[in-house]
Amino acid sequence: MSTLSVRQVRRRFLVLHGLRWLPTGLMVPVMILLMQERGLSLTQIGLVFTAQGVLVLALELPTGGFADALGRRPVLVAAWLVNLAALALFAVADSFALFFLVWALQGVFRALDSGPMESWYVDATLAADPKAAYERGLGHAGTVIGVAISAGALIGGGLVALGPLGPVSALTVPVLVAFAFQAVALVALLVLLVEVRPAKGPGALRASVVEAPRMVGQAVGLLRRSRVLLALVAVELFWGFGMVTFESLLPLRLAEVVGDADRAAALLGPASSAAWLASAAGAALTPLLLRWPGAAPGAALLRILQGLTVVGMGLFAGPVGVLVAYLACYTVHGASNPLHMGLLHRQVDGPYRTSVISLNSMVAQPAGAIGGVVLTMLAQATSISTALLVGAVVLAAAAPLYLPAWRAGRRPEGVAGPGPGTEPGAGAVPVPGPVEPAGGRPGVDAASVSAPVHGS
Repeated sequence: MSTLSVRQVRRRFLVLHGLRWLPTGLMVPVMILLMQERGLSLTQIGLVFTAQGVLVLALELPTGGFADALGRRPVLVAAWLVNLAALALFAVADSFALFFLVWALQGVFRALDSGPMESWYVDATLAADPKAAYERGLGHAGTVIGVAISAGALIGGGLVALGPLGPVSALTVPVLVAFAFQAVALVALLVLLVEVRPAKGPGALRASVVEAPRMVGQAVGLLRRSRVLLALVAVELFWGFGMVTFESLLPLRLAEVVGDADRAAALLGPASSAAWLASAAGAALTPLLLRWPGAAPGAALLRILQGLTVVGMGLFAGPVGVLVAYLACYTVHGASNPLHMGLLHRQVDGPYRTSVISLNSMVAQPAGAIGGVVLTMLAQATSISTALLVGAVVLAAAAPLYLPAWRAGRRPEGVAGPGPGTEPGAGAVPVPGPVEPAGGRPGVDAASVSAPVHGS
């Protein structure tokens, strides 16, 4: 790491970040529709998603210990190999069992991939210059994610529009291209990510496995001591459940109003690309929202607005109306994420910061899995529009959970409890003693396979 300059580290970090998310973008237009084409019912599609949620929930914290014990490079190589296997299996899967295995592999991939690259970037930057500011590169990474997924979705939709390739169906072609890009990304990772492995050995690996449950318990203990923190993490239950609407149900709704799955996938490619750009535009509104109405009331208002955009997705009759509501939903989603995460960061300081952020991410996983099952079953039993309306209500119902953070922010100076106007860490939950964070990561996965999921 010490042989690279700060600029070289940042450039390699951003290149690898772009290559990591491009295959994800390619999958966006076809992921749901391909499983439906291969014979899965809406209920079965919801069930296969639970495999990813359960495994991410189980592995989110322990995999951080693996990265610390073994080094970030080998863990990332393992993660990207698992994703390569998942994409290969996705291309040929034709049964519920095989698709369930695909999403189980995706869960392992996401858990392993969550954090090590950012940790490598920060460590390598500080090794090159201990006084370097690494926040700039982390900020640029968010832009790279949006551009990479946007470009991938646009390419994926274009490939579907070109039609089948010999015996390969139109919906399968983007999966094969995603596999090829993932292979290129793996080679680039081996070449560009240079790391001096920590000399900790297998004993540290065993210790990290033993330590993980205790870290989870102590992170949960922080929630018991802070009503504000508990309410913010609880937002993830509603958000994770409700995000199924625009991750999984929107392609089905679009296919319903268009009347053809291939045409819907072709439309969803450029629409998904535009959605990620809309999300980036929403995130750019963060400074304005912090000034007015403020972080906590702004986050609450955006929860309600996002629910209304999902209502539009469910009620508008034509594809234009559905897609306009979809773009509005992503704009709100992009604006919501930094406000929520900023409020969360203010509530905890010291060695448990990563554990709490990971816990915040973990809460969304079972909620998303339950939402996937409940809403797809509801869509099959009633209609897709009904399921969208139920999901919209759940999204909006999270708004009152920002009230404790808003009240804390209105307290006079000197009264305990941080708020939107405080400095990071001010009034944060005290932590009892220096404990190495399980995960050792400066952040968590930025997005799910198909939509920007805050904190995860």
